[in-house]
Amino acid sequence: MKTQLMRRASGLLLGAAIAAASGSASAYTLVDDNGTELNFDVEAIFGAFYSEESYAQLRDSEGDVSWQEAYVKFGLSGNRQLGNGSSLFGSVNLLTSASFGDGDAAGFTTGDESDTELEDAFVGWRNELVELSFGRQNITMGDGFLLNGDSLNFGEGFDFIPGAPKIDRGGAYWLAARKAFDKTAMLRIGGEQGLRSDIFWMESDNAAQSSMELAGLNVEHVGEIGTFGAMYLEGLDVDAEEAAFFGQTHRDGQQTLSLRYQGNAGVENLFLSGEFVTQDQGDNSRKDGDGWYLEGGWTFADMPWTPSVNYRYSSFDEGFDPLFFGFNRGYGTWFQGEVAANYAGPFNSDTDVHHLGVKVSPLANLSLGALYFDFSGNSGDALDGRELDLYAEWVVSDNLIISPLVGFYNPDRSAADGGVQIGNDDTSLYAQVLAIVLF
Repeated sequence: MKTQLMRRASGLLLGAAIAAASGSASAYTLVDDNGTELNFDVEAIFGAFYSEESYAQLRDSEGDVSWQEAYVKFGLSGNRQLGNGSSLFGSVNLLTSASFGDGDAAGFTTGDESDTELEDAFVGWRNELVELSFGRQNITMGDGFLLNGDSLNFGEGFDFIPGAPKIDRGGAYWLAARKAFDKTAMLRIGGEQGLRSDIFWMESDNAAQSSMELAGLNVEHVGEIGTFGAMYLEGLDVDAEEAAFFGQTHRDGQQTLSLRYQGNAGVENLFLSGEFVTQDQGDNSRKDGDGWYLEGGWTFADMPWTPSVNYRYSSFDEGFDPLFFGFNRGYGTWFQGEVAANYAGPFNSDTDVHHLGVKVSPLANLSLGALYFDFSGNSGDALDGRELDLYAEWVVSDNLIISPLVGFYNPDRSAADGGVQIGNDDTSLYAQVLAIVLF
């Protein structure tokens, strides 16, 4: 149970860009009779945040800011066994989110946002080898390098800009409260091992993503040494007004090809991961570009606290569009640096990143980690800098997970010198604490 909860925590934190929670730890069983199951599902997260400095994304004045974010998702999920090895399944829920205080350090939220809207609403059918589903749902491929839900949650920060479309999604920017794509059709073929594939279509209703429509094919081979995968994405349409505002007209007709691997190559304590993406844009408003990373790690399983060390190098061309990336397998994927990835930039485009991570587990329910990032631009040095984040993941009980984090962000340039940190280029203190409640 503790391990499952920790994995759930990784799915709940951001994302950015965040995998939707679906485990039974937060479900009340209402009906469990003769092959029919109906659950009442609840998840809730509260976060408190502080930044010593502000960033000139949408802010125009220097100084520290503090704010809070929260959301609660509640609804029904269930399945019905059909007696021939297949079943029907589905889920419908609402999500209430809000931001309070000063709004985030970049000004994407003002602290005055709140909303309650439909989140998931999908139905499906599955057997041992095939699963077909339709509706509003979260879709993630691989480890979220390109697709990890529709989880970009801007607030009212854009409202003062003339000509801005309606962008506010109800706050909770860091928590990425809303993750479901508005419309989806998903066909999964194959089991948990061997050759399998996903064929999918999705349409966003997120103005910050230009309400992009896309289709894709994902093929994987899952074996003892790891998972090899290939994915193709085709951009089908965008909202013209939103795309013009955000400079995303290139997404209409965009073609993205990805090759990836993740596993241990048959070595028990080894971790290897990598992905290469090449992208042709749909028009000339943005350059074609590549993005890729290589990562290696080792867990010292026989040492006290089972420490693990990971190094990753990632590179993103100036024209690379990271699409729907998000928080997936832990801090640093794929929001690289809590300050850099959420407020200051770069945002997985036009940059090279060296990353070193260390993690230990002094107790079965407690992990401590340190993450270091070094950013250097490909076409310029405006967003060059370094960041160190120190964090803990504490499973207090079956119903509560607490995760505090302290970060130190040091940019090379201030906003006055072409960067984004307003007022200076000093090292900035950043802090946050999350409380994840599983009912």
